[in-house]
Amino acid sequence: MSAFGYRRPEDLPEILPLFPLQGAVLYPRGVLALNVFEPRYLNMVDDALGGDRLIGIIQPATGEEDEPTPQLADVGAVGRITQFSETDDGRYLITLTGLSRFNLGPELEVGLPYRQARAYYDSFAADFTPPSDRGIDRSGLMRSLKTYATLHGFNVDWASVEEAPTETVINVAAQICPFDPAAKQALLETITLDERAKALVALLEWDNAGEGERPGGPLQ
Repeated sequence: MSAFGYRRPEDLPEILPLFPLQGAVLYPRGVLALNVFEPRYLNMVDDALGGDRLIGIIQPATGEEDEPTPQLADVGAVGRITQFSETDDGRYLITLTGLSRFNLGPELEVGLPYRQARAYYDSFAADFTPPSDRGIDRSGLMRSLKTYATLHGFNVDWASVEEAPTETVINVAAQICPFDPAAKQALLETITLDERAKALVALLEWDNAGEGERPGGPLQ
């Protein structure tokens, strides 16, 4: 069962407010902390808090989020605001918990400062149920992660990682590792957890082998 009573695609709204963020991805049952300061997105958060508390996180397709109206990726994820605080200088600090990915549909002309679009969830109906991790080589994944962290000088609480569910390990690594936006998008668009695990290990091993400087990449 998905959190917050969302059990199937039909439980989610057809229209979502969109928050385009380069390098930011959200997975079902995952979390994303955001520091919101632009007036249009402060307005969006206000509206979300007054309604269903749902926001669509999506990357700009061009990698240029500073464009006035950047073209957007084909797939994003809807998250629910589960934590909220306001700073003395008027910023919002929010945490989104992921519910489901979506295919981006047509945008709406709604006269709001932020963008809205239709969202289609049917391709990701499996997102509403925690996936099986059978068949995933967790020990191999952990070896790749530890090598990657050592090479990049990351300080990781490996005891906590070892205790975490495999889905959480995969999705958090896919979310926070400093891959380029195209690689993050490719990971987001993998249909199954097994596919995402294999793609993640491919990226980690590509970098671990010192090939990250070369043109192209393992997901191309």
